[in-house]
Amino acid sequence: MEDDKNISEFKANDQNIIENTELNIWEALIPVIILMGLLAYNIFFADGEMMGAYSNQFILLIGGLVAALVGFYNKVSVNRMLSEIWENLKSVFIPIMILFLVGALAGTWLISGVIPAMVYYGLQVLSPEIFLPASVVISALISIATGSSWTTSATVGIALVGIGTALGINPGMIAGAVISGAYFGDKMSPLSDTTNLAPAMAGTDLFTHIRYMAFTTVPTIIITLIIFAIISFTIDATGSADVSNLLNTIDNTFNITPWLFLVPVAVIALILLKTKPLIALGTGVVLAAIFAFIFQVDILNQLGASKLSSVITSIFTETQITTENEKLNDLFYSGGMKGMLWTIFLIICAMVFGGVMDGIGALSRITSALLSVASSVFGLFASTVISCLGLNAIASDQYLAIVIPGKMFKKAFEDKKLAPENLSRTLEDSGTVTSVLIPWNTCGAYQSGVLGVGVGEYLLYAFFNWMSPFTTLLFAAFRIKIRQLSNSK
Repeated sequence: MEDDKNISEFKANDQNIIENTELNIWEALIPVIILMGLLAYNIFFADGEMMGAYSNQFILLIGGLVAALVGFYNKVSVNRMLSEIWENLKSVFIPIMILFLVGALAGTWLISGVIPAMVYYGLQVLSPEIFLPASVVISALISIATGSSWTTSATVGIALVGIGTALGINPGMIAGAVISGAYFGDKMSPLSDTTNLAPAMAGTDLFTHIRYMAFTTVPTIIITLIIFAIISFTIDATGSADVSNLLNTIDNTFNITPWLFLVPVAVIALILLKTKPLIALGTGVVLAAIFAFIFQVDILNQLGASKLSSVITSIFTETQITTENEKLNDLFYSGGMKGMLWTIFLIICAMVFGGVMDGIGALSRITSALLSVASSVFGLFASTVISCLGLNAIASDQYLAIVIPGKMFKKAFEDKKLAPENLSRTLEDSGTVTSVLIPWNTCGAYQSGVLGVGVGEYLLYAFFNWMSPFTTLLFAAFRIKIRQLSNSK
């Protein structure tokens, strides 16, 4: 088309990357500056309510509109922008379905007694003194086995937040520990999609990438464990004093039995067998519903006119199980699928903004500008890190934060005689793990929605995630384990 004569496009691992030679860097940054300004005002001056409960969603749409106006000014066609928006929306269809199922899972796992049973037995095993580092280790092991930080949060993550909250531990700390462990496992697992994507973009093989990534990842997770161990010994876990009271309340409210663990075990087993997440989580919903009819008849009778209506309500809308303990009342609540709508709207709006930015060529233009100032080896690593961080915020998608810098910086690493595993490691250290620190990124929105803890609450405590980019830059600055191309096999 005539309007698109200055635009070129290439495809990398099912991701379109648009280049627009007419777009200058300042034009590319206009939507970003406006977006960040509005988000900052909303957070710091309007308590997140500048435009009501869905302020962040509206701000992302405003950013998308501004980007579209920049595109019109540069003669980018509406079809081009709509095409990229559609591609972005298609890419999050499965994650959105997963979010709906996680909402249903939370509701059915509550009324079936699965979550209360996890809390009941967890309170007896996990003391406040070891809880946070134990949460990191448990989450890491599950994530390595499944290759998915999302699955980890939707299963053991929910349980750990419930147990820790009952113990009186700050939910932000718990979520930070879960996310730190989950993303360590996600990075190091050969089953993870991002762990396969990064070496594919950089031009190295999977296991070389994992071995080389261990140099920065293992020290970072060790430091994370040490920090959480220190925090565990210094926090005042007020809930630990009345554990017996909590246990009695749970036992009196629910029919607690180890048989309930068959549900989460079945879900994890299906995932380990490489069953599709939708099928695995859907199975978890169905099994939990069946177990509710078997084990929690009294709960179902209390919640609705019929047992079936209670189960259906738990899947689709809000469910509250009231106990004599106020702390447990907050814990034994689920929003069902309805509770996931805010997060899903946020993801959709983020994809609209990211789609327009990609459609007008702004994403590749910003990355190219960073590449042009990378004169030294350290500058090259720093530019890659900044590019990944920026794209996580601008494109709202961790895959684009890996694909675009991977494609753009690949030749620059070759020109500096640096082995491709340097690039693949940097992509993971700064692209994969920081996605969860951006509230409107698909990963940040998902984790906060599933765990019930806002990004702002766990941001500081996700030590592994925000330390990883600094670790990779530290290694680059002191030339630690920076493999040269001539020595790479």
